[in-house]
Amino acid sequence: MLKVFVTAYQNAKNWNTKNISFLERIFLAISNNQQNILTNTNISNKESFKLAIEQLEQENLEISLAVFDNLAKIAQADPKLHWQIMKALTNFVRNNASSLPNTEIKSNTATIRADIQAALTVIANRNPQQDLENEQLDLSHTNISGVKLAQANLAQTNLYQTNLSGADLCSANLQGAILSAANLSGANLSGANLKEAILSAANLSGANLAGANLQRANFYLAKLNGAILNDAITTGANFRDTEFSQVINNQSISN
Repeated sequence: MLKVFVTAYQNAKNWNTKNISFLERIFLAISNNQQNILTNTNISNKESFKLAIEQLEQENLEISLAVFDNLAKIAQADPKLHWQIMKALTNFVRNNASSLPNTEIKSNTATIRADIQAALTVIANRNPQQDLENEQLDLSHTNISGVKLAQANLAQTNLYQTNLSGADLCSANLQGAILSAANLSGANLSGANLKEAILSAANLSGANLAGANLQRANFYLAKLNGAILNDAITTGANFRDTEFSQVINNQSISN
């Protein structure tokens, strides 16, 4: 799991001496956090979960990244706490990622905060078989532009009005996800599974959808200007009133 947080930090920051020192503090926090747990062998997963949430509320970045490591392990070890942990992580993202402004995003080069990237990485790599039936991850109305979630499992997730501009969602599972009014401009969705996803009024301008599964996806009023659609599967997709100017495509698509 440490590799997850190294990756999260690399995706959020450029390497320099200051940042390497910061990363060393992250490892130290993780080590201290695990040592505290090991010194009390009687602590239960439920107690560890409660302690982790209390630590997150301290708003200390190094401690937060250590806590995510602990939460990922608890979720894997205790299926009864799995969904509570996922809800806690989505709440953390919604409370700490700035809201999506109702304006066009002009740049897709923004980097995401290291702790938010780490929380989303744990969510994306969870065991979905432990999710509660008829429950849904809620990441709506959040600004997570530039997030790195290649091969993430976000099926059925609520991403309504979420800013995912410039995000790496290559080969991600977004089947049935709610992406209405989401900003996916410049996002990498190549090979992604968007089967039956709701993308009405979404902005996918310049997005890479090459080889994506778009079966029965709803693109009503969506913007696909300049998008790449080569080899995308579009069977049964709804492209009513969709904008298609300068689309790169090697097959015909009917509105």
